[in-house]
Amino acid sequence: MITITLTYRDRDLSIVKKCLNSLKHQNLKDFKVVLVDYGSKTSFSNGLVDLVKNYSFVKLIQCPVQGQLWNKCRAINIALKQCETPYFLVGDIDLIFHPDFVQIASKLASNKVTYFKYSFLSNEESLKDASYHDYKIDFEGGKEITGTTLFPVEALKKVNGYDEFYHGWGAEDTDIHMRLKASGIDVNFYDKEILLKHQWHPKAYRSKNSSSPFHSNLERVNHNYMYTSISNKVIVANYDYDWGVLPNNEGYLKLSDNPDIEINIQPIDFHFSALLASFKNLNNKVVKANIYPVGIKQRLVQKIKKLLKRKYFNYLELETINNLLLEEIIKNYRNKPYTYNFDRKKGVINLTIYFN
Repeated sequence: MITITLTYRDRDLSIVKKCLNSLKHQNLKDFKVVLVDYGSKTSFSNGLVDLVKNYSFVKLIQCPVQGQLWNKCRAINIALKQCETPYFLVGDIDLIFHPDFVQIASKLASNKVTYFKYSFLSNEESLKDASYHDYKIDFEGGKEITGTTLFPVEALKKVNGYDEFYHGWGAEDTDIHMRLKASGIDVNFYDKEILLKHQWHPKAYRSKNSSSPFHSNLERVNHNYMYTSISNKVIVANYDYDWGVLPNNEGYLKLSDNPDIEINIQPIDFHFSALLASFKNLNNKVVKANIYPVGIKQRLVQKIKKLLKRKYFNYLELETINNLLLEEIIKNYRNKPYTYNFDRKKGVINLTIYFN
């Protein structure tokens, strides 16, 4: 038996419905589906609950991580930790599966890893409500697209699952392939026929215009981290972290209470460094950190002081602080309950975090 894991956040529910319908109509029914909702807004999460009621084979796990960076790896690992079947397939909520997909995947299930060729639908084609064979493909993907993969559960758990350092988007799927290869597991690409059709969708969630936390260089960080892992032949990820940790609702409820400590700073370099250093000393505290902008006049005064070789404040750009603060969370506090917001119009950064 195979457990199919799908991850979700704030995606149009019509896309989810087409995906689940394609699984409902599989010719082989011997599989389970775990759908992990990782921090959707209330309007989406409530709609998802109602939708899933129509699919008895789907187990829905909801994580109260609104206002956090997208962490697909943690969402996958949450399902992996609970997996009781010998095989585990990571898919995409945007996919439409061929009716024989599960049947073919079951035949391929072994101590090897298999990933499947993608095809992509246009925007116009994705809007249709049709059977799998009636969707016209816009273009095909190649070997570099590693998003849908069938794993032997034992092998995946031995390497501590997906590396939860990866936040945002990019490199996590290739990383797990390379680590399993380094452990001696064969990784095969199935392209005898196209069994997956990917629905088109906008990518607003990957931009500065989104209300979700956004790090402007995170995809580059992810890829360079992956190359370093490959060159060092890393096999086991999440070495110093518990992995697949299901968020604790009680911890997240504390974020809505009045904070134990509130810290307000301007984007001065040593103020920001001191803020990051102070986090280590705030155990069992809910902390709200606010970073406010400075005006043109203030910046000009400090520039003049610098030219006159007098003591001056060195102001960091808020975009730089945003990236550095998110990196600090990823590296040291990613399992802590937190919520993060950067209002780029007002130039204000707010972080509330519970150092439990």
